[in-house]
Amino acid sequence: MYLLYAFLVLLSLSDSSSSNCPGRCSCDSLQSVQCYRLIEVPSRIPSTTKRLYISHSKIKHLQLTNFTQMLALEDFILLASGTESVENDTFKTLSTLKTLELWKNKLRRVPTALPASLEVLRLNDNSIHVLHGSDFEGLKKLKILELKNNLISSFSPSVLSSLVSLQRLMMDGNNMESVAGPLPLPHLEYMSLENNKLHLIPGSFFTSVQSLQFLSFSGNLLTKIPTNLPKSLLSLKMERNQLKVVRFRDMKHLENLSHLYLSENSLSSVDGAQLLANLTTLELSQNQLQMLPLRLPARLQKLDCSNNLIQKVTVEDFQDLRDLKHLFLDNNIVSLFEAGALQRCSQLSNLALEQNLLLSIPLRLPGTLARLDLKGNAIQDIAERELKDLKQLQVLNLRNNKISALDLKALEGLPRLRHLYLDGNPWNCTCSLLRAREVLKAKGTDVRGGQCAAPAERRGESWMSSKKIMRQCEHHLHLTEKSKEAKKKSKPEDHPSIRINMDDDYYDYEID
Repeated sequence: MYLLYAFLVLLSLSDSSSSNCPGRCSCDSLQSVQCYRLIEVPSRIPSTTKRLYISHSKIKHLQLTNFTQMLALEDFILLASGTESVENDTFKTLSTLKTLELWKNKLRRVPTALPASLEVLRLNDNSIHVLHGSDFEGLKKLKILELKNNLISSFSPSVLSSLVSLQRLMMDGNNMESVAGPLPLPHLEYMSLENNKLHLIPGSFFTSVQSLQFLSFSGNLLTKIPTNLPKSLLSLKMERNQLKVVRFRDMKHLENLSHLYLSENSLSSVDGAQLLANLTTLELSQNQLQMLPLRLPARLQKLDCSNNLIQKVTVEDFQDLRDLKHLFLDNNIVSLFEAGALQRCSQLSNLALEQNLLLSIPLRLPGTLARLDLKGNAIQDIAERELKDLKQLQVLNLRNNKISALDLKALEGLPRLRHLYLDGNPWNCTCSLLRAREVLKAKGTDVRGGQCAAPAERRGESWMSSKKIMRQCEHHLHLTEKSKEAKKKSKPEDHPSIRINMDDDYYDYEID
């Protein structure tokens, strides 16, 4: 990828629009300058430059003299250039600077005396250990602050007290074990503290954050969902923590919450989510659930309970979920699926039941299904009654089951079927199987098959592509037609050597 980028930059150098453009740089109407593989900031950057982008260079230090002529600079991006330090007041005189990005360098602290005009500050992937009270003084226009993947071990909200306009704060991938409150950011809308070492969030943390809409504490050591979350919250991410219990009564004031992510925790049961009346997405994968959540909100559209220990699905579990569109129950141990359990889910389009213990396709599934995944169960047959209502089904995955034959009538009842996956089943490669395949392909279904398990002489062959099997079936068809004609036109005594074997169902070998 880097080589491709280097080639494009070098190519652009040859078409540089100005002879004043520094070496290893390309200039666009003297407003934007892009440089690659430098050892210092170029001294001949045009004074009218508004955007300066430098990447993959070896610039160990930045200093004030690098920028004295750049009075119009609005955006400065320095990416992956090994920069270790920035001289004091280097950016102070850049009164038009709005964006400063110093990604993937080796900075140990936030540059000092940043200009008051700054709106975006990104210092991700550096080696910053500590945030000082003076780091953000005067930055009343700053809207975005990103400090991801540094070495920050503690965080005092007072450090950010000057950032009265901040809307987005990202401090993922640091070493923070604790935070204090309150957070003095009245206009904050998005905050992410993912992949730290936080084990407790004080109740006072959100007292002054009443505009927050998106919050993520994923990848920490939290044992409970923080209390006193702001009422404005729309999305809460708590994956990869150590939650054992969720107390929805402590969250019932979150009347706007629509997305809740609780995957990869230690939850053994979930009950009472109906208190979050506007919840549309609930993700609970990779927990220890032994049964489906009780009392779910009626507006739920997506429920992910994959990778748990759920054993059964009943009518009672889904009787009020009329808006449900996506249900993921894959990688559980479901062996009982009550007939009609999902019939009230009148908008369900995607049902995932891979890697369970089902012996048959569940009965009376919603006719709205567009995708049905049943890979890795113990299903032996495809019955017409199981699929007859699925007129909207486009994708059916039956890989890795125990199916040996196709019921052509069952599959003919799926007028919109576009993809049928049948690999990994013990196919009995009779000509009727090929006939079913040909009928499906004729109506535009992409059929992915597998290997024959029987009869013995065909074992290991692909029933999707074997010309030998096809020729053999064509031969059977030819013999069948000859036998029919002989029976009609000839008397038995005229041809005593011709005998129709009534033990074989010749109609099984007919191919359209």
